[in-house]
Amino acid sequence: MAANFARMPSLRISELFASLQGEGVSAGAPATFLRLGDCNLSCTYCDTPYSWDWQRYERKSELTEEDVLVTAARVRALSPRRMVITGGEPLLQQPALERLTGELAEFFTEVETNGTLMPSELLRARIGQWNVSPKLASSGASLLQRRKTSVLETFRDTERAWLKFVISEPSDVNEARDLVAAVGWPKERVLLMPEARTPEELAERSPNVAKAALDCGYRFSTRLHVMLWGDTRGR
Repeated sequence: MAANFARMPSLRISELFASLQGEGVSAGAPATFLRLGDCNLSCTYCDTPYSWDWQRYERKSELTEEDVLVTAARVRALSPRRMVITGGEPLLQQPALERLTGELAEFFTEVETNGTLMPSELLRARIGQWNVSPKLASSGASLLQRRKTSVLETFRDTERAWLKFVISEPSDVNEARDLVAAVGWPKERVLLMPEARTPEELAERSPNVAKAALDCGYRFSTRLHVMLWGDTRGR
């Protein structure tokens, strides 16, 4: 009888590199970044459109399909023992992520997600930190696309998830505050972060966003990678 070999799941990868975590509560920590391809939203201000916007970029040249075991070996070859899985939207590839996090159980793993896709029970148990960035009206995504209350409540209940709002205009602050209240999210696990692609934009917008964070009782997050390297891939 022929053996039944299960196909090893693969990942659609945009980038893999070591850097410093630039955003959120672990900003400044050395990390290996695994950027996955494809996204279920199309935000107007996205700073990594090359990972999902196939109207502007060529999918074949931007994404590599790779066996999970190969990816795990490449992650181990880099020095940081913290892995940040980002995108695109990583939770479009959950079966492969379940296998990867099993292979890399010794790593502390963060996942950056837009908060619209329900994480599996296995990933909820394994991921050390969820960086959940719900999109606001300024993103260009419709309310039906961007707001999934039950998903946000699931992340909230892990007690290992942080809300990180990108603020690009003053009305974003009120919308973020309303969402925090509607979901019952603890204020101490909420961050406001300025939308910026250059160090100059970051410097200009940070004071107002910092003041809004202080007024709301939230944390403020800068964007260290933008401050240090601007809009550069692989940083």
